[in-house]
Amino acid sequence: MPAHAIDMKRRPPAVPAKVSDFMGRTHSSRWLRVTRAWTAAVLIAGAAISLAGQGKAPAPRYDPSRPEWIPLFNGRDLSGWTPKFTKHDLGVNLNGTFRAENGLLRVRYDRWQAFDGEFGHLFYDEPFSYYRLVAEYRFVDSQLSGGPAWAQRNNGLMLHAPDPKTMLRDQDFPVSIEVQLLGGLGDGKPRTTANLCTPGTHVVMKGELFTPHCINSTSKTYDGDQWVRVEVEVHGDEVIRHIVDGQTVLEYSKPQIGGGNVSPFDPKVKVDGTPLTGGYIAIQAETGPTDFRKIGLLNLEGCTDPKAANYRTYLVKSNPKACRY
Repeated sequence: MPAHAIDMKRRPPAVPAKVSDFMGRTHSSRWLRVTRAWTAAVLIAGAAISLAGQGKAPAPRYDPSRPEWIPLFNGRDLSGWTPKFTKHDLGVNLNGTFRAENGLLRVRYDRWQAFDGEFGHLFYDEPFSYYRLVAEYRFVDSQLSGGPAWAQRNNGLMLHAPDPKTMLRDQDFPVSIEVQLLGGLGDGKPRTTANLCTPGTHVVMKGELFTPHCINSTSKTYDGDQWVRVEVEVHGDEVIRHIVDGQTVLEYSKPQIGGGNVSPFDPKVKVDGTPLTGGYIAIQAETGPTDFRKIGLLNLEGCTDPKAANYRTYLVKSNPKACRY
């Protein structure tokens, strides 16, 4: 025991008795002073311990307001992703176009000789409905020979796609909502990014059904090989927002199956008028070499019961089945 510690079991030393205590016993005045000091110290120490115990709150298990982002790309390999190229079976990564190198998810055409309509899509293996998607990308190198002019410095985030197993072998694009990613051509002309294209789909904008295939966002033009951060806020079939560098550049609602720009397709899958409330996410390979250094997702659907162990405050869609108690 340290020299300054108080031994509550220790009794004060016996000394010659000269002063009477409350029981009629006589002690020296020095003994009484020591006894009183010892008793006061014991009481103070006990009170301090009691107050310390009362003031210590239990540490929280987690912060329910802290966002739990899911890294869709792990930086090492293509685990969790499945490729599909036109004219090829699901799972064939044609010419190693999609690859993980140096911590980046890359779309490359250095092993291709020419392009003959083999549009590629890399699907994440899990579907989502309510979420926030973030991607950081850049365009590099030159377009593959034979690629269409519109595909130069062009990629896309495909949302609400059906299960890729339903795509026909020769199908060019999945029925989906496309957040079109474009890079400037260095010619001084505007070329916005985070645009909307609608392969086999329609949306509602400003209260009216929007049927043209594509519409530009209000973003600026990003020339060269600079990194660009795009986010997409998706609330099922309620609302979808495109966000670039923290600014909303496009917004629409009620995505649904309809229209063209998908060929061929399974009529059992493409049923016009069907609301798109969720689905799979994919990135593209359209002859433009592209790097992704981040693809992450914040699921906005889950447990909203404060009594549950996995309650989260930022969720916008309640799913009671997800609660854990």
